[in-house]
Amino acid sequence: MALNATPRPFDAFLLLSFGGPEAPADVLPFLETVLRGRNVPRPRLLEVAGHYHGFGGRSPLNRDNRRLLTVLAAEFRAHGLALPLYWGNRNWYPWLPATVRRMQADGVRRGLVLATSAFGSYSGCRQYLEDLDRARAAAGPGAPELVKLRLFYNHPRFIAAAAGAIRAALPGAGAAHAHLLFTAHSIPLAMAQASPYERQLREAAELVLAELKNLGVEFAGCSRAWQSRSGPPAQPWLEPALETEMRRIAAECPGTHLLVSPLGFLSDHMEVAYDLDVEAKKLAAELGLGWSRAAAIAEQPAFATLVRELVEERLDSTRPRLALGPSPAPADDCAPDCCLLPAGR
Repeated sequence: MALNATPRPFDAFLLLSFGGPEAPADVLPFLETVLRGRNVPRPRLLEVAGHYHGFGGRSPLNRDNRRLLTVLAAEFRAHGLALPLYWGNRNWYPWLPATVRRMQADGVRRGLVLATSAFGSYSGCRQYLEDLDRARAAAGPGAPELVKLRLFYNHPRFIAAAAGAIRAALPGAGAAHAHLLFTAHSIPLAMAQASPYERQLREAAELVLAELKNLGVEFAGCSRAWQSRSGPPAQPWLEPALETEMRRIAAECPGTHLLVSPLGFLSDHMEVAYDLDVEAKKLAAELGLGWSRAAAIAEQPAFATLVRELVEERLDSTRPRLALGPSPAPADDCAPDCCLLPAGR
């Protein structure tokens, strides 16, 4: 393409996600794919496999992605966006390389991509860009150009979706008698230091609290915690861990009601379905804490509107780039040194 050539118009939309098993026989192959090269002990892999088998060997993430595609198709039609929708995963069917080859066969030349993470980190952003590069290389000459949509952790629709999910999960006694606990997937400290992940999650939590206050919802207490750590004990990860924070709340505010908002997850990964809804809920009962959990953000009506507006923003450069809080809307393209994988990992 000549330097001053006008880019081709976008002609497709791709939902890019993590992936998950669909049946018991899929569980171990899926986990072996996810953990390839990470030297995870076999007993730990089998333990995690048991979490999936407790849900029939089927990941709730797939269900959520299918639902999201259906909702997005209706949202796009209602607003005149004539973009065919595709779905590809990093770790399981539908595999991303196969989806890109199908897009190529369908004549797609330039697609917009929504990766299912609102925040910047290696696994939530840069690794998806690497996935796209490998999939295009595997498709060979004529592979479609694939352009990832920007991060959206401080988009007004994202904040509204998170606040709406929290309001819907309020206990009968109301927010004044509850502690709001935001959670997100923990990552190694070295990885966090190379990305805006921790800062963006802090800002998003503060924006959700401000939105709730505007709606007349104020909690007795509020804090953040990091869940689902999977690294070796000697490796420092983000803190406080979810279990540690729950014990602190129980010690300082005995008998309080805990409302958990999985702010770092768009959909019900197994880290939500098992780590929160099974393990953390059980711990809350042992600690004498009440329990409720806000629904996944992608289940809220505001989320489909958010995705459509992100697409329209890229289709029309004159549209405003919406963002709340102290930071501007994230750039379309990541900086070359952003969210790099720490050396030796």
